[in-house]
Amino acid sequence: MSLPPILIDTPSIARLAEELHREPVIAVDMEADSLHSYREKVCLLQVSTATRTVLIDPLAGADLASLQPVMADGSVRKIFHAADYDIRCLHRDCSWEVRGLFDTMIACQFLGEEKVGLADALNKYLGVELDKQHQRADWSLRPLPEGMIRYAAEDTRHLHQLAGLLEEKLAEKNRLSWVQEEFELLEKVRHSSTQGPLFLRAKGAGTLDRRQLAILEALLQWREGEACRRDRPPFKVMGNQSLLELARTAPRTQRGILGVVGLSPRLVDRYGSQLLKSIETASELPEDQLPTYPRAGRREKDPEAERHLTTLKKWRRAKAEELQLAPGVLINNAVLEELSRRFPRKTNELETVPGMKNWQRAVLGDEILKQLR
Repeated sequence: MSLPPILIDTPSIARLAEELHREPVIAVDMEADSLHSYREKVCLLQVSTATRTVLIDPLAGADLASLQPVMADGSVRKIFHAADYDIRCLHRDCSWEVRGLFDTMIACQFLGEEKVGLADALNKYLGVELDKQHQRADWSLRPLPEGMIRYAAEDTRHLHQLAGLLEEKLAEKNRLSWVQEEFELLEKVRHSSTQGPLFLRAKGAGTLDRRQLAILEALLQWREGEACRRDRPPFKVMGNQSLLELARTAPRTQRGILGVVGLSPRLVDRYGSQLLKSIETASELPEDQLPTYPRAGRREKDPEAERHLTTLKKWRRAKAEELQLAPGVLINNAVLEELSRRFPRKTNELETVPGMKNWQRAVLGDEILKQLR
């Protein structure tokens, strides 16, 4: 039986790191405050061995650098569920590299599960009901309430047993090598710093003209500053759709702002003068200073490639149904498009197709070449 979770809020965790390095398998998860802070950060790290769960609190000064060697040691298996976000954050904040990964969410995907969330997987395979009460909680709160401590521990406590069951089922289907390649690729993901104007991250910005785009950028820059000042995520200051509507209509009075969807009288009262100032400044920019939304050059239509793509998608639907996998898990659209354009004729030509994985070439290669022929 697992022991109650231990919360470590002391700077030195060197002894714990040595203990974990002697374990063959550890389960790992982390909690961040992306829904509550301007700059998200790692707020809690959960680690479970086969017999106990430890919660490590970096906000109380726990030195996560001590764990870097064990995380980079591929001989110690690390079980995560949906590791992508965690690996990016842990590399950015702690310079960690994770080796020896086993991701139970990917394992579920390659077993053809329709629902791949942790709660769904634990319920189906172990009959465990997870309490979702603290799913969107602010993990930067201190002291952590007892309920949040228990919630965090549950995220890793069952992963050893779950991973064992999933691995057995993957072995029965001869898909262990498939997921292993997926795990190795996932180990390499990193946070990317977005360069360029903020409107590049705003859905719908491409529908605006240049003057409207300048207004949107001014409004986004204002929101960014306000979010930073208040230490809140930008979307909690004001939503993108409201800013897009302001950019389109460019109201010049607070009464005009009141008609924008998503802007309550309280928000208008609080921010109205600042919004109007941003709109006015951008409206007075000279024409030669207005931004332009970047457009990718349109690829000329190739009727033969379109025909190949239609054939491949039809084949993928049938193959995915045969293997009981989601089509996008089997092989994604980007790879099918590359195949349709490059039109490989021999097995070795498949190696030049960007994004195509080794397991896909081995398992699907001959059928793909047959379809293209």
